Formats: sequence, structure tokens, C-alpha cells
Amino acid sequence: MSILNIFKKKKEDKKDLKEKKDLKEKKGLKLKEKIEPPKAPVVKQEETTLRPKGELELKSGKDVKVKRSKKEDTKNAYKVLLKPLITEKATDLVSQNKYSFAIAPGTNKIEVKKAIKALYNVEPVNVNIIRIRGKRVTYGRVSGKRKNWKKAIITLKPGDKIEVYEGV
Repeated sequence: MSILNIFKKKKEDKKDLKEKKDLKEKKGLKLKEKIEPPKAPVVKQEETTLRPKGELELKSGKDVKVKRSKKEDTKNAYKVLLKPLITEKATDLVSQNKYSFAIAPGTNKIEVKKAIKALYNVEPVNVNIIRIRGKRVTYGRVSGKRKNWKKAIITLKPGDKIEVYEGV
């Protein structure tokens, strides 16, 4: 008979909930209603033309939703590009329009390309990544190993330039 008691309890619980709702309505408290997200503003002007960053320029008398372009996220770009590499070989590569950076070990070419574009406002033509193993070192009696790391060599268009040596 315990199975039948379970069904009775559910019916009683439903009745209790209905009574509570009725009491709230009597007191003047309304139940929570779904809040709709705000809609994009509608603007009336002349014809529209698309700008490069995804914004709309309005020129006609039509109703058009305004699109807002997202700013490049530079917070992650600083996590991807750790530091520019300033060595003899790296300075020689600058004459070929190639710049080298130390990057985080888990990053790939696509992430590096986005980070360069976000930080320096330059579109890379090519990205090469090199994984460098840490050297074995000894300090007195203690022997160990340096960390493994990655190096990215970014090739730019002939007219583009990155100011890496400003603070050096």
C-alpha cells in the first residue's frame, strides 16, 4: 500500500502550491514574469552602406537595425604573445619583414595571427612556429633542465611594420 501513499502525497503537494499562489495574488504580489532582452534600436535615415568593421552607415528612409562592431580582445593577445625576441638573428630577419616572438606553449598559428592583428593592427601574411626544447644545465652540483618554449616568426606585407625596438 506504500505505492498508493506516494501518489496521495503528490496530489496534496500540488494543492498546497496552488493555495500559496492564491495567497500571493491576494496580497498583491505578482509572480515573476519573463523579462525580454532589449531589442536593437531602429533608426530611420537614408540608404545603408556597410563599413569595413561591420558598422552600418545609414542614408535612406528605411528602418534598419544598427549593428555594433566588437572591439578586438587584447586581453588574450597578451597571454599568447609573451615577448618579442631581440637577438642578432631576429634583427637580421627584420630586413626581410619577419618578426619573431616568444609565445605560450599551447598556442597555434591561428591564435598568434589574431593576437598580432589585435595588438599591432597589422595583418600577418605568414606565421611559422618552432618548438624549442629546454637545454640541460648545471649550476654547481645541481643539474636540471630549462623549460620548453615556442617561437613564432611572423611575415608581414612589404609596406607593414611593427615597432618592436621602441622601449629597448
